[in-house]
Amino acid sequence: MTLREKSTIMDGTSIDRTLERIAHEVIEQCGSVEEIGIVGIKKGGAHLGRRIADKIGKIAGKRPDIGALDITLYRDDLTRLAEQPVVHATEIGFNIDGKTIILVDDVLFTGRTIRCALDALIDFGRPGRIQLAVLIDRGHRELPIRADYVGKNVPTSHKEVVEVRLSEVDGKDEVVLCEKA
Repeated sequence: MTLREKSTIMDGTSIDRTLERIAHEVIEQCGSVEEIGIVGIKKGGAHLGRRIADKIGKIAGKRPDIGALDITLYRDDLTRLAEQPVVHATEIGFNIDGKTIILVDDVLFTGRTIRCALDALIDFGRPGRIQLAVLIDRGHRELPIRADYVGKNVPTSHKEVVEVRLSEVDGKDEVVLCEKA
């Protein structure tokens, strides 16, 4: 599939400001940092989750527990992805029981990725509650899932793709709207 860039939705500065706002909202909603765990969905959500945890640490004086979740084996389209899908390690080095887990992803679209992440997360314990933070919500839900913290709502068509590029992977931060060619 070939993609043609249409426009830049967010630059590095706006991504940083947005993550700062989300960090403030999480603290306001959740209270005690000791009761919060941030779990990012690999790949983009894990990097964003780490950044949000760092911002919470600067604001509140204590960084919440942080983890990264690989959902490959929980996907309902696993057989369509690849003959030998690549499974990455899940890194949750803290007890999630009773905690408020902030699940972080880069783009919320159909909701299927989040459903997989919820299934995977529950295999690690029983959180007190799970909330969802996303950088971009592009609509087109197929499942009844909504984010508690949204960086930006971006209405899209099915012919469009939202690409989140992060410095940890791509060398720079930006969110780009592309069109399938």
